[in-house]
Amino acid sequence: MSRHADSKLDPSAEEIRRWGDAAVGWMAEYLHCVRELRVYPETTSRDIRERLDEELPTESLPFLKVLDTFREVVVPATRQNAHPRMFGYVQAPGTAIAALADLLASTLNANLTAWRSTPAAVEIERLTIDWVKQIIGFNADAAGLFVSGGSMANFAGLAAARRAKAPDELMRKGAQAFPRALRIYASEETHHSVAKAAAMLGIGSDNVRYVAVDERFRIRIDDLEAKINEDVAAGHLPICIVGNAGTVNTGACDSLEQVSETARRFGLWMHVDGSYGGFATLAPSARACLAGIERADSISLDPHKWLYLPVDCGCVLYRDPETARATFAHEAEYTRVIAQQADEAFAVWDYGPELSRRFRALKVWMLLTSVGVRAVGESIEKDLACARHLESLVRASDDFEMLAPVELSIFCFRYVPAGLKGGPEEQLDAFNERLLVALQRDGSSYLSNARIHGRFALRGCVMNYRTTHRDMEILLMDLRRLAATL
Repeated sequence: MSRHADSKLDPSAEEIRRWGDAAVGWMAEYLHCVRELRVYPETTSRDIRERLDEELPTESLPFLKVLDTFREVVVPATRQNAHPRMFGYVQAPGTAIAALADLLASTLNANLTAWRSTPAAVEIERLTIDWVKQIIGFNADAAGLFVSGGSMANFAGLAAARRAKAPDELMRKGAQAFPRALRIYASEETHHSVAKAAAMLGIGSDNVRYVAVDERFRIRIDDLEAKINEDVAAGHLPICIVGNAGTVNTGACDSLEQVSETARRFGLWMHVDGSYGGFATLAPSARACLAGIERADSISLDPHKWLYLPVDCGCVLYRDPETARATFAHEAEYTRVIAQQADEAFAVWDYGPELSRRFRALKVWMLLTSVGVRAVGESIEKDLACARHLESLVRASDDFEMLAPVELSIFCFRYVPAGLKGGPEEQLDAFNERLLVALQRDGSSYLSNARIHGRFALRGCVMNYRTTHRDMEILLMDLRRLAATL
């Protein structure tokens, strides 16, 4: 078969090899030395734009010149999420094997809409979903698929809850067909994507009832049941309780067994947001606080968090495949599957909101196959130990204090200089806010922030197989060094 020799879109095999050698060479060098880089860049929007050519390109540039711009402009002006002291947010470093898997997936450019679209890719997704169910201890007959992230997984789970617990006419005619308010219950610590999903689903963000938490930031079952009873008495329709398997503020895990009992008693759907903490079931020390996750009707998970994969790769699981299919299936002639057996007639679009879907499962399959779940679990256990080490250092110090207990790998604390001890809380808040900005600009370590009982907190999350106990000690050294300059 002949090739068009002058096509810029169809380079020769030799050119591809040369480009690939250069790109993978940079990748190997970058991952080897990422610890030595600044975590956060010292730059501005103007600086970056001035270093990029803003003219719409009409003619081609050599790939190696474009790669040079990536290496010299993009990389230094990027937050280094692979850095072992990148503690801001719930951020995984990615892995080399998964980066290569993304390259291979993009080369195939498989579109996982249905089995007939890309048979092997769909089978790999179905297989890896089975592995995820085994990791969580979920129902073997459950359905699931990979989505963009935890927000989309929460959206899909709540959509299934609405389909299961709200009248059928709501799906066909919209909210105006049903005069009663649908109610969702979640703790005050729940991720904002739940309220966002309620708004997009026509349930309404105001109909997410926020439940009080206890001293460990877990949902209070007494307040939960009181709010459900209030809504029933007022003529509203409770449909779903959201339990947290690791909140983003403090890492708190709700008592999922008690949440399950309440959901069963009131006939409600139980959705678990395990986007952050769900895969911590691989670490023996975390299993007790995640007990009951397997009782959920739907679960959101993020392989691109504690399976250390690069974004994007979320996951949603449904206990009852038929409820999921009733939620998302839609018949159209251009999607009709003709003359295929049941397994081969499988349509992924029947279980989620997306039609076009990239081959996310390849990096999950490659990571688990090449590394194994035992090594992943050991790394998660190490992350948990690093967070506990930080907590022990803070509690043993005279100038730091914890603002929340460490449950998984998130830690919330603050610096308390001698001159501000016993003074107004507002002054401590202001000082720690200035300290956080100084730390982020310094580039050695990176934290984010949280509000704990109304107080400003320095917040971090350990989710990196490169992070060690020494990194936790360096973080406190960085904070002390910068505090002395404020």
